[in-house]
Amino acid sequence: MAKAQYNADSITVLEGLEAVRKRPGMYIGGVGLKGLNHLIYEVLDNSVDEHLAGFCTQIWVTLEEDGSCTVRDNGRGIPVEMHKKGVSAERVVLSTLHAGGKFDNQAYKTSGGLHGVGSSVVNALSEHMDIKVYKNGCIHHDAYERGIPVVDLVDGLLPVLGRTRETGTEINFLPDGEIFERTRFKADWLKSRIHETAYLNPGLTIHYANRRKGEEEKVTFSEPDGIVAYVKEVNAGKAPVHDPVYFKGSMDSIEVEAAFQFVDTFEENISGFCNNIFTQEGGTHLAGFKTKFTMLINSYARELGILKEKDSNFTGADTRNGMTAIVAIKHPDPIFEGQTKTKMASADAAKAVSAITGDELQLYFDRNLEVLKGIIGCAEKSAKIRKAEEKARTNMLTKSKFSFDSNGKLANCESREPEKCEIFIVEGDSAGGSAKTARNRMYQAILPIRGKILNVEKASMDKVLANAEIKTMINAFGCGFSEGYGNDFDISKLRYHKIILMTDADVDGSHIDTLLLTFLYRFMPDLIYNGHVYIAMPPLFKVIPKKGEEQYLYDEKELERYRKTHTGEFTLQRYKGLGEMDAGQLWETTLDPENRVLKRVEIEDARLASEITEMLMGSDVPPRRQFIYDHAEEAEIDA
Repeated sequence: MAKAQYNADSITVLEGLEAVRKRPGMYIGGVGLKGLNHLIYEVLDNSVDEHLAGFCTQIWVTLEEDGSCTVRDNGRGIPVEMHKKGVSAERVVLSTLHAGGKFDNQAYKTSGGLHGVGSSVVNALSEHMDIKVYKNGCIHHDAYERGIPVVDLVDGLLPVLGRTRETGTEINFLPDGEIFERTRFKADWLKSRIHETAYLNPGLTIHYANRRKGEEEKVTFSEPDGIVAYVKEVNAGKAPVHDPVYFKGSMDSIEVEAAFQFVDTFEENISGFCNNIFTQEGGTHLAGFKTKFTMLINSYARELGILKEKDSNFTGADTRNGMTAIVAIKHPDPIFEGQTKTKMASADAAKAVSAITGDELQLYFDRNLEVLKGIIGCAEKSAKIRKAEEKARTNMLTKSKFSFDSNGKLANCESREPEKCEIFIVEGDSAGGSAKTARNRMYQAILPIRGKILNVEKASMDKVLANAEIKTMINAFGCGFSEGYGNDFDISKLRYHKIILMTDADVDGSHIDTLLLTFLYRFMPDLIYNGHVYIAMPPLFKVIPKKGEEQYLYDEKELERYRKTHTGEFTLQRYKGLGEMDAGQLWETTLDPENRVLKRVEIEDARLASEITEMLMGSDVPPRRQFIYDHAEEAEIDA
């Protein structure tokens, strides 16, 4: 076989925005719903940057009836004057990567869209984009199709549609169906993001409208109390230990503001933001806050005699259990890990947050001794429970020895290369037996579980760790877990880079998936955040036509389409469960990487995900009932 040549002809240069269309995941994180909604956030962030610069007070975000989205603001408007490249500056911004006014810290002191790829990436990934710039008394117009301009310039400048006294930018775009798996924006995610933005910007009003048929809605988001109101909203319905504490300050051009409140529940809920961007994976700003807060509480506890000389310090988790906090910074030149800015990496952010937290909280606690004692009381209670849990966990781990498979049902794979290995969590011994026979033994492990696992949202830690199915999963994954009072989780020890939930394609199977996802989200959330959790999609039907090839159909919609397009007679076989498939069918439809369909589990909004998990899986019935009523039309009914 001839060897492939690697020479000058092998080097491909992607012009303009071609690189974005070729590798969209590099710029927006993926082509699923998360990446789709990210398009709106990129455009919205540009309008918010205008607000941060002091020129925008109103933003309008509209989901249009045709499936497009319109974002308009009353800022200064994108510059439309002649650029040194010989065309309008607007066209340079919209059609060139890393072009914008956010690099010299003059037009914008701080910015969320720092990389200068936002609007141009949205342009590249849209079927069409239409821009109106209200500036200098005129309405300037431009338009693109898949990133290519379709409006002729007039002597290098944009054509003028008419006169106006308004200022600002209006961008309408329709996501490209050739790029995205689906092109229907997720309205709930968008509203949550808009509300979050309003909390972080007390002087900004954002008008949301949904004009899509059957979803018509208008909401105005304005939060003059800022992140204090945000903390109160997150803690709604919980018993507060004290009123929210708020402080702010600046150091080395980094502005810091934070608000926190302890409630009588033992969980930590801390969210970080940089330049209005939610840093889902945390980073240096949160590290600075947490470290300084722990040091302060331990110092005060010893000063007040609550911690004796012989006592060990409270752990960080002890001092933060029960805390809901928002830490938001404005940074002139932030460093993030990754293009989508999910983790803060600037070392100076940790230094600034730590210094300001120390100075401001020392002043506050010296003047508010009862609040301080209440917080230390939470740490004391947490430490006592932690020590009891640690003892119970040690006893249970010793008894089970946390062997690789404590109930003897895991059929492990032969490979020890985690990036190539996958484990299927299979419902029932019957389906588990078929899967063990059908699998690729080199890379695929099978772990059968019995029915519905424990609902960890309602269970205590000792019951969770005593559950046979949960212990077996923890053992098999190999990376430990993190919850409540300790953190033994180490994702580098994960034995399988794909954890695939494989249950029956019915209501019971969906319930088991939900219980499994609740466990993973509460005890191993990084598995989901790092894209290791999937749901298998076994077919519901097999059609056997008198003429033509047999086909597997995965849901009722596919069956409906088949009936409309197929004219001859056919036999329909419905699979009530995985156990009804023989090993060959299970491999062909659900296990074979070449043919199977997998859904990757993603979390777009961590706060919203936590709230919905607590609502649906917790003990409080009325909110769950209301949520089901509100979303009944979205449910897929099992026939």
